Amino acid sequence: MAAQRLAVPRLEGVSREQFIQHLYPQRKPLVLEGIDLGPCTSKWTVDYLSLVGGTKEVKIHVAAVPQMDFISKNFAYRTLPFNKLVQRAAEEKHKEFFISEDEKYYLRSIGEDPRKDIADIRKQFPLLEGDIKFPDFFRKEQFFSSVFRISSPGLQLWTHYDIMDNFLIQVTGKKRVVLFSPRDAQYLYLSGTKSEVLNIDKPDLAKYPLFSKARRYECTLEAGDVLFIPALWFHNIISEEFGVGVNVFWKHLPSECYDKTDTYGNKDLVAASRAAQILDRALKTLGELPEEYRDFYARRMVLHIQDKAYSKNFE
Repeated sequence: MAAQRLAVPRLEGVSREQFIQHLYPQRKPLVLEGIDLGPCTSKWTVDYLSLVGGTKEVKIHVAAVPQMDFISKNFAYRTLPFNKLVQRAAEEKHKEFFISEDEKYYLRSIGEDPRKDIADIRKQFPLLEGDIKFPDFFRKEQFFSSVFRISSPGLQLWTHYDIMDNFLIQVTGKKRVVLFSPRDAQYLYLSGTKSEVLNIDKPDLAKYPLFSKARRYECTLEAGDVLFIPALWFHNIISEEFGVGVNVFWKHLPSECYDKTDTYGNKDLVAASRAAQILDRALKTLGELPEEYRDFYARRMVLHIQDKAYSKNFE
């Protein structure tokens, strides 16, 4: 059975009031067009970024294959001067390389001390701050991070979810984004926050038979487009061209809900982590039962969770 494919809606000229009052409460992905992002979409060329970013050392992912897999870690961490990274990432073939002449590069900017500092393009790349405007669709005190991303053409990032809402601003280049609803998590073969299914276009259905049941929401982002990705929505991103983007994350829940040690915005909420620990203890206790009883009481627990915790308010 082929997966159901749905287009992510696109809207132009959306106001702050429209977004907050009518669109945001729907908790669904949306492409916003015509948002004032400043001059970045025309200024951030390879030459300009190389000049302004200079020789600042940045930590990057380098892979010999286009599909990056965070579960098996099929990439290496390397360090390059920022200007060299931009120049190499824009190339199809490299004269200088770490692994192979057609290796792929991916920058996900981090704080000065990733254990304590969040990523904020305005702090890590202050000379670029004046070029970009973030969508003014959330309160300033809700801001969490702004992540600078640079990708080689053809690069595909693993399917994963984040625990905060975010805007993916496509500054230059072109991306194809495939999203999956949180309600389809049971079809995605999760390992932590990530899906084991790497090739989402030609999945191995013998290995992942349920994947075909997951509904796909798809869109193409070009320079100036902004994709709203609600928290918990899984997303897989393919850079069809060399591209530069910025993710802006914000806390849409009270601050105490989030793990205070989380500088990346991808640790599960405090209460969710606590519930998972309690579940692990419950499963260990069930393991003390004979198989027939363990199976019976496990099924009862699943039914109880579905009855008490599943929501009927989402598709």
